[in-house]
Amino acid sequence: MALHAGLISGTSMDGVEAVLLDIADGNFRIRGALHQDYPAELAARLKQAVADPARCDLDEFGALDAAIGEVFGVAALSLLQACGASAGDIRAIGSHGQTILHRPGEALPYTIQIGDPNRIAEMTGIDVVADFRRRDMAAGGEAAPLVPAFHAAAFAGSGEDRAVVNIGGIANLTLLHADGKVGGFDTGPGNCLMDLMAAKHLGAAYDEDGRLASQGQVHRALLEELLAEPYLSRPAPKSTGRELFHAAWLEPKLRAHPAAPADVQATLCEYTATTIVTALSAVPGFAPRELLVCGGGALNKELLRRLAANLQHCRVLDTSVRGIPPTQVEAALFAWLAHRYLEGQAGNVTAVTGARGPRVLGALYKGTVTSM
Repeated sequence: MALHAGLISGTSMDGVEAVLLDIADGNFRIRGALHQDYPAELAARLKQAVADPARCDLDEFGALDAAIGEVFGVAALSLLQACGASAGDIRAIGSHGQTILHRPGEALPYTIQIGDPNRIAEMTGIDVVADFRRRDMAAGGEAAPLVPAFHAAAFAGSGEDRAVVNIGGIANLTLLHADGKVGGFDTGPGNCLMDLMAAKHLGAAYDEDGRLASQGQVHRALLEELLAEPYLSRPAPKSTGRELFHAAWLEPKLRAHPAAPADVQATLCEYTATTIVTALSAVPGFAPRELLVCGGGALNKELLRRLAANLQHCRVLDTSVRGIPPTQVEAALFAWLAHRYLEGQAGNVTAVTGARGPRVLGALYKGTVTSM
């Protein structure tokens, strides 16, 4: 038995997901999980920094890095308490942090995650592995998505093609081929555009169960304009984020095609489903009988309904049927990546990220206690 904690704050930027993962002989068991909200004022500052990075000066950047590191440390301590574990029981914490910039298309690509791992190590006393993306990017990769490697470890082995889609703010697809090959890429928006409309029209962080979307009709002209986004037709490897799919990208399209709030939400829900299904259907020679869904989007019943309606001969299930609840998969990924780092094993899939070769991902921040 080897216990590793995983911490991540995703593109929804609402707080930290924390998971305690038991890794033994290639098998995984979730020992506990929790969500730690960001304080409202911190969440607002973070979202402003991501929405308008040019206005985030170095003082604000440093302050956010420190403050988010503190929240991550609190999440780790709360996780240990909830699981009845001590710091000495944990081999390492894998912390993704919070992405604030991801620029794989620049002449000199870069990606930035904040949430100071030194603070997590100091608060918990546990070794922390962090900074998982930049080595892949230095090796010529997109540094995203990273989750297909874990999907392969946790969900492959069916003897037939299987697909996994992680629907957070952005959606990423993993292709688990029957012969063991692994592929994957970001398909486009997951929840991020729907969340914008939920905040605007419902005063809520998200459209619970997809209720607003279920009340509307798809606005076909709006959908067609959304589908014209060039990113969707780019070949893999590719990755994207809120640097493309944000309010300023969406608003001109809504002005050109005005519609009732429920119709807009129904169209955005259909957009996410269509981009996932189209990307999956375009993979040559790949015919999955099962699409496993994880991430917050797995809780959106209307989105799952639309995915199933657009897929033929393919069951749409959430990852709990394979042993890991859908909202815990990404945090489990970073616990697993910490394990891979300590074992000196690669954490990237070159067919997914486009890196020149397999690389051990992360950097170690030593704790102050002797861990298992």
